[in-house]
Amino acid sequence: QVQLVESGGGSVPSGGSLRLSCQFTSGTLAGNAVGWFRQAPGKRREGVAFISSYLDARTYYLDAVKGRFTISKDTAKNTVYLQMNSLRPEDTAVYHCAADSRIVASEFWYNAEFASRGQGTQVTVSS
Repeated sequence: QVQLVESGGGSVPSGGSLRLSCQFTSGTLAGNAVGWFRQAPGKRREGVAFISSYLDARTYYLDAVKGRFTISKDTAKNTVYLQMNSLRPEDTAVYHCAADSRIVASEFWYNAEFASRGQGTQVTVSS
């Protein structure tokens, strides 16, 4: 069974950067698609970024983060990263990652039910 642990969250000023990590502490990244989601208080959960399980590592991004966030993976380290640059106050949320070996690359990836998810890490961006 896949278990995920996120890290790298914190508090930064507007314009700052953070790199989130999603480590597979049980199971392996290989063969799993991974998505990053975020949820701010009183708001719906959003799918932020996705990377497919295939060798071509197809990626998708929420429009609001395109050009600022980059998802990547290191299969040898069993870790997926979310590099977040030019952070804005509206990026403030709890971010969590989710994984599933059945999910294929699709622009509607955020509607899929992922089998595993982590506990989340808080990101706070001050103005």
